[in-house]
Amino acid sequence: MFVTACCDPRAPAFGRPCCALAPYKGKRAMLAASSSRQRNRLLAALSPADLGLLQPHLDSLTLKLRHDMERPHKRIQDVYFMDAGIASVVAVQSDGTRVEVGLIGREGMTGTAVVLGDSQSPHETYIQVAGEGQRIAAGELRNAMQASESLHGLLLKYVQAFMVQTAHTAIANARAKLDERLSRWILMAHDRIAGNKLALTHEFLALMLGVRRAGVTEALQSLSRQKLIEARRGEVVVLNRQGIMRRAGSSYGSPEAEYRRLIG
Repeated sequence: MFVTACCDPRAPAFGRPCCALAPYKGKRAMLAASSSRQRNRLLAALSPADLGLLQPHLDSLTLKLRHDMERPHKRIQDVYFMDAGIASVVAVQSDGTRVEVGLIGREGMTGTAVVLGDSQSPHETYIQVAGEGQRIAAGELRNAMQASESLHGLLLKYVQAFMVQTAHTAIANARAKLDERLSRWILMAHDRIAGNKLALTHEFLALMLGVRRAGVTEALQSLSRQKLIEARRGEVVVLNRQGIMRRAGSSYGSPEAEYRRLIG
């Protein structure tokens, strides 16, 4: 296994120094650490007063694979703050074509439409890597945002960061080669989990990247030959994260930097 001193893939996701979502060190990080024991980065960034508006209405739950969080054009009943695992936001066309446009881990939340004042989205959101989270009724979140401008302001900053992520996904899909896009996706997923094993099938990756399964197989084999990953049945193991970052090139890093600028 290729593990460098500055970037151990076995470390907790946000504890990896070369993780682009790693929290800033210094005053902002100290304030977040002292104000909350929350695993979710957004909840941890809230002031005690703002967290107090949400906490009585938050229910902790296990999030199983394929758990539906939002359905296209359906009223959003609940909003989820991820503590572990990964949720996929998938755009659905009228002919049923599905392509992933965003990832959510413990840096974020579902329900961006609710934060923006709406009640539904044309996208679907569901769990792709099982984990845990905290759920709040959409109505309770609206009440809390109405009661606190600072709470609403922080969640709007997250929406901005997420919009940057989706924009860069569009750039990558239009401009980057398949192995670069695959490298970007592996890095983004790796940012959001502990350890270095990603439970992924070729079918799932084909859906997420909007390509044929044969293309995914070829791209995985290319990264495997370079000793960057090990592709197993239903699993991808990260061996050399920095090498994957070099393969991803400019397609990875900008949305993550924007998240750190906005949230800390």
